[in-house]
Amino acid sequence: MKAEFVLLVVAKAPVPGFAKTRLCPPATPAQAAEIAASALLDTLDAACAVPGAAPVVAMTGDLDAAARGAEIGVALRRATVIPQRGWDFGARLANAHADAAAVHAGLPILQIGMDTPQVTPDSLAATIAPVLRNGRDCVLGPAADGGWWALGLTDPRRAQALAGVPMSRDDTGERTLRALITCGLEPWQAAELSDVDTMTDARRVALECPDSRFARAVAAVDRAAA
Repeated sequence: MKAEFVLLVVAKAPVPGFAKTRLCPPATPAQAAEIAASALLDTLDAACAVPGAAPVVAMTGDLDAAARGAEIGVALRRATVIPQRGWDFGARLANAHADAAAVHAGLPILQIGMDTPQVTPDSLAATIAPVLRNGRDCVLGPAADGGWWALGLTDPRRAQALAGVPMSRDDTGERTLRALITCGLEPWQAAELSDVDTMTDARRVALECPDSRFARAVAAVDRAAA
């Protein structure tokens, strides 16, 4: 099937002590890394199964030191892998859009992270649909914590608006929306999702995908703490 859009996953190698540290405690650093690895693997499975999607992963970190690094390496063979670059996370996101567009010129991009393992091929297809089918120039998926989990653009160059937005704040979603509007876009709001920062978040998300690797990794923490 001919690619209709790029599905860009922005990911970090889940290295113990550096991945999902806000899950600790009750999770140990190794358990937090296992949760992060499971989230990434589930996300890659969903992304690679979306009809019409060309999966690209913007990766950073040392997979050799990561939880389930070998398994992640195998999963990444289904996608084009590009390195992240930039001085802060906003710049890294903007550059990831530009680099993905260089690989697949002329295609719209839907960018997600690895903190929403409850996504499915159907939900991702629905998120990009306003851009592909309804003539929208932008889609923004808000996150329950005030951030955002998905950004779709017909013109990936417009992602440069992210370079000036502070990330990982409770007003990041609002600031991103304003930045996109300021550069002339009319963002369509996609479904709101919860992403994973704390164990409370993790348990909530696990209920949405009970048969996933992610849910099993979260349950293992609770069993160990019981």
